[in-house]
Amino acid sequence: MSERKVLQKYFPPDFDPSKITRSKGPKPTGPKQQTVRLMAPFSMKCLNCGEFIYKGRKFNARKENSQEKYYNISIFRFYIRCTRCSSEITFKTDPKNMDYTCEKGAIRNFEPWRNTKDVEETEEERLNRLEEEENESAMEKLETKTLDSKREMQIADALDEIRTRNARNERVDEGDVMGKLIEVKDAATLEREKMEKEDEEAARKAFRTEEDTFVRRVVEGEEEELVLAKKVGESSSSALDVTRVEIPSFKKTVKRKRDLGAALGIKKKVKPLV
Repeated sequence: MSERKVLQKYFPPDFDPSKITRSKGPKPTGPKQQTVRLMAPFSMKCLNCGEFIYKGRKFNARKENSQEKYYNISIFRFYIRCTRCSSEITFKTDPKNMDYTCEKGAIRNFEPWRNTKDVEETEEERLNRLEEEENESAMEKLETKTLDSKREMQIADALDEIRTRNARNERVDEGDVMGKLIEVKDAATLEREKMEKEDEEAARKAFRTEEDTFVRRVVEGEEEELVLAKKVGESSSSALDVTRVEIPSFKKTVKRKRDLGAALGIKKKVKPLV
């Protein structure tokens, strides 16, 4: 069994280290590359096989400096492989828009929230746009100022009206106003009160006798109940008169002993007279 950690190596007897020549290969041309682990920064579609690669898919990518700069910010290029056909896909960083741009092997999927203006704005267009914004802002300021002044005038008019109404109400006596309101009644209310009084008078006349007593109306079925009630009352009064209730007495009474000997045929001995 060989050693796990080799400390000694075998050299044959005819070994001559001077005969070993060191060969220097050509240095790799182009920018230096390094392997990194990254996630896809955007969803894309492979142009070779049509595979969709979603945003956030992890890849072992090769990273290199593209020797391009934007305001002294280096632009890096990344190489990845398609997960289906293994074709090469490259994309670069875009520090201007703080995003990434797809360079080769795939196209970026449509994203509606992204601004897709590829044409850069010229100096004249930029000046025209700024001038229009300034004019619009000036007009908006003027409109808001006129609206504020109108609102202030309306508020002042409403306050004046409230003050005049309060002053007029202070001059008027509350007692006189309430008395007039009570005195003045609507014609419909007066007529209704008159009809109610007439109805009450007619009802009073209809339910009173010559002796000025009220007549009670007897409903069918109540006559028999009244007759039965009268009979029951008479019978109960007569029974009370006949049977009077005896008042109990709580005196102690001595019971006589019964002579059971005579019943059993036992004769008592008669004591002789001395």
